[in-house]
Amino acid sequence: MTDQPDAATVAALDPLARDLGPFAPKPTALEEGVLEASDSLWSVPGVDAGYWECTPGRFAATREGYAEVCQFLSGRVTIEVEGEEPVTFGAGDTLVTPSGWRGVWHVHETVRKLYVIIDDAATGE
Repeated sequence: MTDQPDAATVAALDPLARDLGPFAPKPTALEEGVLEASDSLWSVPGVDAGYWECTPGRFAATREGYAEVCQFLSGRVTIEVEGEEPVTFGAGDTLVTPSGWRGVWHVHETVRKLYVIIDDAATGE
């Protein structure tokens, strides 16, 4: 058996009730009134996991220098990517956006997701 460094387990129970802190205007919003909040749950160099919530509206998104895995916990969003059919996601659905990805999110109902961001440097990309 190899020696492993001490590592604490991170548990986040009841993610829909978790306080994500204050909401702020979404910087890439394509219309007025889109607000977001987030809270990092666990972070190490090159990887960050946490929760994010966004109110209804449209915004542009890019993944420059990192990939993201999203597990939707509540709400409903349609994501449009140029050259692809729009896809609607809801609670229980998963989305992977690789580094270099670009799209537009149309949040129909306030959406909350668990995210894992993986920096390109962490994967050798």
